[in-house]
Amino acid sequence: MSNRTVLPDRRRRRNSARVTLTSVALLVAASTAVTAAAAAPSYQPAAPVEAAYYAPGPWAVAERTGVDCCTSTGEGYDIWYPADLGAGGVVHPVITWGNGTAAHPRHYAYLLSHLASWGFVVIAADRTDTGTGIQMLDAERYLARQNSDPNSVFGGKIDTGSVGAMGHSQGGLGAFNALARGGGAVGTAVTLEMPLSAVCPSLPSVDGHSACIDPAAVTSGSVLLVNGSADGVSPATQSLSPDLIGMQSTRAYYDALPADLPKARATLVGAQHNDIQGQPECTNYSCTEGVDRYLGYLTAWFMDRLRGDSTARQAFLAETGELLRNPHWSEQASTITR
Repeated sequence: MSNRTVLPDRRRRRNSARVTLTSVALLVAASTAVTAAAAAPSYQPAAPVEAAYYAPGPWAVAERTGVDCCTSTGEGYDIWYPADLGAGGVVHPVITWGNGTAAHPRHYAYLLSHLASWGFVVIAADRTDTGTGIQMLDAERYLARQNSDPNSVFGGKIDTGSVGAMGHSQGGLGAFNALARGGGAVGTAVTLEMPLSAVCPSLPSVDGHSACIDPAAVTSGSVLLVNGSADGVSPATQSLSPDLIGMQSTRAYYDALPADLPKARATLVGAQHNDIQGQPECTNYSCTEGVDRYLGYLTAWFMDRLRGDSTARQAFLAETGELLRNPHWSEQASTITR
């Protein structure tokens, strides 16, 4: 087990942790070894809001592994959180994370640590099939219990009313399901490279719950859907109507959500299925440029949705939002208003 502090310094984080196990795309049954790609050139954000939240936040980050247990299905948690929890009377919002198929929290350590540097407590169950959202909701409840425990490092320092869910690939389905099935415990969901709906019947159920999603079941909260333009598992658009072939694209999922729900979608140009696992460089299968290009707007979304940050919200406003005009992104849409 470990409990260590990581300083929010981008150079240190670039060199400290790299993916050591080859991950798989959702449709690949076993890990696939490939030659590590050359490090991508240093990424430069294209707009002010993106640049602000692309930078590491003001909090030093602590990481707990092998300490916190357990989900209802027996998995432990990895947690990234501000090292000086509660400083200045701050209570910290929660982000509950869902791994992609065959992946573990350590594959996303760079992203999750970045979010913690902005004041979030980020918790990830170490489970490799998270599409039902069950373990993500378990994680939220675990931190709520810790918040009530005066002997816990988290005691009295968690904002239990501000919880977001985010996940990659199958974990994107899990984030969606956590929002839909959480009874109001989760206030916003971010889906990253969520797979087309034709895949979901093949995914395992847990305690009778399916990984398949029903956008109409989301009646509150908000949703951000993100995919990569080079990701065939999570296409941005589809040629045939969803009435004929179902929801096989990010746009189809977005359109199926209630019209009055605060929602946004965008496609990262050139990103493949596992770029989100970059540390930040790519050493793994189906990754070309790494995680850097995701950092700014994912952080801004949670700063807006969970911390009421009006500057961050400017990125997502319908018609005028910065994300909708950023050249690194395409297929953008939003219903977010002031």
